[in-house]
Amino acid sequence: MSNFRKFMLALIIGVIALISQFVFAAGAVAYWLILLAGGLTTISMLIGMIKTIRSGKYGVDILAITAIVATLAVGEYWASLIVLIMLTGGDSLEDYASRQPSRELRSLLDNSPHTAHKISDQQTTDLPVEAVKIGDIILVKPGETVPVDGMIISGESTVDESSLTGESRAVTKDADDMLMSGSVNGDGALQFRVTKIASDSQYQRLVRLVKESEAKPAHFVRLADHYAVPFTLIAYLIGGIAWFLAKDPVRFAEVLVVASPCPLILAAPVALVAGMSRSSRKGIVVKNGTTIEKLAKAKSAAFDKTGTITAGSLFVDQIESADAALSADRLLILAASAEQDSSHILARSLLTDAKNKKIHLLPVTNLAEVTGQGIKAEVDGQQIAVGKAAFAQNPATDLPDQTAVYVSIDGKYAGSITFKDTVRPEAKDTLARLKELGLSKLIMLTGDQQPVADKIAAGLALDEIHAQCLPEDKISLINNIPKQYKPIIMVGDGVNDAPALAAADVGIAMGAHGSTAASESADAVILKDDLSRVAEAVDISQDTMRIARQSVLIGIGICVFLMLVASTGVIPALFGAALQEVVDSVSILSSLRARRDH
Repeated sequence: MSNFRKFMLALIIGVIALISQFVFAAGAVAYWLILLAGGLTTISMLIGMIKTIRSGKYGVDILAITAIVATLAVGEYWASLIVLIMLTGGDSLEDYASRQPSRELRSLLDNSPHTAHKISDQQTTDLPVEAVKIGDIILVKPGETVPVDGMIISGESTVDESSLTGESRAVTKDADDMLMSGSVNGDGALQFRVTKIASDSQYQRLVRLVKESEAKPAHFVRLADHYAVPFTLIAYLIGGIAWFLAKDPVRFAEVLVVASPCPLILAAPVALVAGMSRSSRKGIVVKNGTTIEKLAKAKSAAFDKTGTITAGSLFVDQIESADAALSADRLLILAASAEQDSSHILARSLLTDAKNKKIHLLPVTNLAEVTGQGIKAEVDGQQIAVGKAAFAQNPATDLPDQTAVYVSIDGKYAGSITFKDTVRPEAKDTLARLKELGLSKLIMLTGDQQPVADKIAAGLALDEIHAQCLPEDKISLINNIPKQYKPIIMVGDGVNDAPALAAADVGIAMGAHGSTAASESADAVILKDDLSRVAEAVDISQDTMRIARQSVLIGIGICVFLMLVASTGVIPALFGAALQEVVDSVSILSSLRARRDH
């Protein structure tokens, strides 16, 4: 039986017991109803407690069990009912909290686009978003939600991307700019070429994250359990002394009633859900409460270079033609045209450079991508290949250290285009902030050559730099990090980062332009292309856990005070049970502070 059903059953039994006692004067019926409900709940909790102890953990449930048994034993069955209702209500709330994605994320499911306006032969037809194919031309009207990812080919408008990035300011978009599904178009119509099918588009990736959170409820660590043994011993000690001095077992029951762990059970889940909601408002999708706890305790972080520490869009540095008759501009036109439908990071850089130089791209046909090598396409009647040196028929063996693509025309090597990597403007401050937050080791992992890695790392607060890393090398480095540097965070954006993100204690994906694989294997996803959100995620997590811990300690403090007062006999068991509502409210209000920005 679910905790919510137990809670509703306890309420129903309580109402029937009240009617039996005060309407029909059938006190015995009320007693036996409450005894039956309390007995079944006690047995259920006892079984759960035994499982918890066997797993090597100790909870505070034993206090609740003892409180119910003690109050029933001395005839204080109304106090037992109140404790029972609060316990089942607390467990029900915890279940709700662990299943509940924050409201900002849940709204994605309600606003998911279902229809796209496809333009074909000067005609516009509506079709399901799942039927849209790469290369289709889609019209998005003013005020509509963009159905799939694509590149604008005509029109200009302002686009609201706040549901995706957390950025409240609308962004101006025109030809050659990328559109993300889920963003809301402003007052101008846009036509765009589809670059990703619906299932791979940004919006659907976020929807999958929400569904994943629902399918895999967050595992909330009850902070009260850390204090369970001393708190339980204190409760039994105070209750036992009170019983011994008063020679009355009722005194023991009165002490244990106010020692009920309800507020302690509630404090941490409420704080964690509040922290997850606060993170989502900042454009950081945190998949569960365990991620918040690990981020708060993180001692080190590893970063992929390209697209993470660097801007994610390389800039064209030099264009070198191998044929005197072929100009650098012509080489760029052919390469950029061939790459115009590719989502590869270097393709975006080529297109950006062409756009900045106001170069008109040529139509492309027969496009084919060769995994790990490059692309082939027909441009202006010529067969163009763009990719690695051997793929583009480059015979040279002395290749530049920096990132480059090589171009061939009709099977003959035509030239190369080199790129320079630029550090994100916020990278330096982000790394410095992480140091301030207590991370003692910051590492950069990259597949690039050592000279390139060293050049990027210059001036950054990095402790280690590992170059020429394959995916398995990144995993090995993360798995072998010394214990004093755990938990470790891994931050990346590419498909090759996905295994390392999964291997780390906390994987954070840069999801604005990153791969689907990276986002799905990560524990948290940063929706805006902003590295500083990593430090913000750690900061929010630390603040959330500080508030959760404070709320638990506040609950413990109030309970210990009430136990001492109850030991004198001035708090009847029924009134002591009612006081738990006050303690509950204080704990919850304290925990909700985690939702506010400070």
